[in-house]
Amino acid sequence: MRITKEKYEENHERIVAIASEMFRERGFDGVSVAELMERAGLTHGGFYNHFRSKEDLIAEAAARGFGETLERYAGHDALSAIELYISRQHRDARGQGCPAAALSCEAARQPDETRSAFAAGIENLLRAFEGDIARNQPPGAGSRALAISLLAQAVGAVVLSRACPDGSSLADEILDACLDDCRDAIAAVREQ
Repeated sequence: MRITKEKYEENHERIVAIASEMFRERGFDGVSVAELMERAGLTHGGFYNHFRSKEDLIAEAAARGFGETLERYAGHDALSAIELYISRQHRDARGQGCPAAALSCEAARQPDETRSAFAAGIENLLRAFEGDIARNQPPGAGSRALAISLLAQAVGAVVLSRACPDGSSLADEILDACLDDCRDAIAAVREQ
């Protein structure tokens, strides 16, 4: 039975949305195509009507996850975005969090298509931070370098905190120390 173009697009979007969340929650290898399609309410065989391979889905799901992350931080200045990013809520909501914090180590071992989706997502996050930082600095003052440093520290803080047992004091200590450092760096820029 043929489905309408609208239904096809709806199914495609549902697969990508579910995959994006599942991958961030459990990793690329922790999600099977059969399980994903079952959760989407579709047949395993139907997967190949939408994607050539799981790797194609991974790249699209990563791009979606970065898009969601950008939407979440839209309208926030660099400081409030960093405070949201380096938080217990972000750490504990793995499936809804940033793909950079959830999947960067795995993405490094993926094909170029996935790594390109990550590079684009990271670049977009950097531009968002950089735009706010640049408004508070003289031209050429290193706003991009600071944006890279802040994002790297934010991602690293969430990754290390997640690596600790849930509820451990070390997990919270990592977030607190990195957040304080990022706040200091942003405050120093604003005082210039």
